[in-house]
Amino acid sequence: MRRIAWLALLLPAVASAQTWPSKPLRLIAASSPGSAVDIVSRIVAQKLSDQLGQQVVVDNRAGAGGNLGAELAAKAPPDGYNLFMGTPAQAINTGLYRKLDYDLVRDFAPVSLLTIGHYCVVVHPSLPVQSVKELIALAHTRRGQLNYASAGNGNATHLAGALFTGMAHIELVHVPYKGTGPALTDLIGGQVQIMFPNLTAAIPYVKAKRLRALAVSGEKRSAIVPELPTVSEAGLPGYRVISWFGLMTPAGVSPDIIARLQRELTVAMRAPEVRDKLAGEGAEPTTGTPEQFAAFIKSEIAQWVKVVRDAKITAE
Repeated sequence: MRRIAWLALLLPAVASAQTWPSKPLRLIAASSPGSAVDIVSRIVAQKLSDQLGQQVVVDNRAGAGGNLGAELAAKAPPDGYNLFMGTPAQAINTGLYRKLDYDLVRDFAPVSLLTIGHYCVVVHPSLPVQSVKELIALAHTRRGQLNYASAGNGNATHLAGALFTGMAHIELVHVPYKGTGPALTDLIGGQVQIMFPNLTAAIPYVKAKRLRALAVSGEKRSAIVPELPTVSEAGLPGYRVISWFGLMTPAGVSPDIIARLQRELTVAMRAPEVRDKLAGEGAEPTTGTPEQFAAFIKSEIAQWVKVVRDAKITAE
């Protein structure tokens, strides 16, 4: 009798996994329409819709530095119909905020890492440096006199700069803006001298020679600008900052549904039309197992918790 009762408890979950998906899915993007998070989410959602035979609807929930959307996703029913596009913001916020209404490790089930991208080191053309080594040397001679812009306090562009200054043992004055656009505008205008923006956002200005790019931030060179060295090879060994996107669900979703999603994403990210669209956004497609993505998230949290602590950065 006990065995029959135990099997009866399993049947609804098994049936759910076998019939999933039977209705549209929601993909929560913790950013505004038109942002990189939104664009990548829509590329992935469209391909998943085609493959699953059910529409995947992107639900933009911007606010609180990416926390608003993450909190909503963490508390959503774990039925396989609520998805979340994770980004570096959630890993950063784990160390940045003393109290969050979600736990990135406990409250989410990783499905797959989807893309890897770069930030970069760019300077105003008037700054007399042509390389990372020259920038570091100049910063040592002008200690506390050079400044760098960011898209906001606690933003990835802020922490990329904080990590750079800490590893190089230099002092740069942080100037936070309300978004990447205003920060780049002032950098181009010469009001600030340095920035660590997303590579995609900076490239048009670099090609127009309105900004000078010194290096990219990842572990290897970017296919978009292969002539640019990484920061690590250009003078600051061990420096690594990457932009990334990965799909998650609320914790508790059936392992069978997680496995199905991961298989579908693997197919989607190999599709030529998806790869071409993502390349236009400076994102390099990748895939992996839920276990690999979980380990990656933990490594990102560990990195940013240390940067936040060492630089004594607090949320506004």
